[in-house]
Amino acid sequence: MVGSAIVRELEKQGYHNIALRTHKELDLTRQNQVEEFFEEEKSEYVFFAAAKVGGIMGNAIAKADFMYVNMILEMNVIHSA
Repeated sequence: MVGSAIVRELEKQGYHNIALRTHKELDLTRQNQVEEFFEEEKSEYVFFAAAKVGGIMGNAIAKADFMYVNMILEMNVIHSA
């Protein structure tokens, strides 16, 4: 939802060279995949909106799991960006 809103706004402002990947195309928990993506794309700007989510119940049951995975996603992107 957040990512789609960012893309819509960027396109509205005239940006069309936007590099997007699905989870199946790019696993952000895998540092080597993230590094390869950034090496290929040579991005000037990075808008990060990816996250592992599980809704209210999922987040309540597995707080640490969601927090761990989301921190890995963020750190891999920050490191490579």
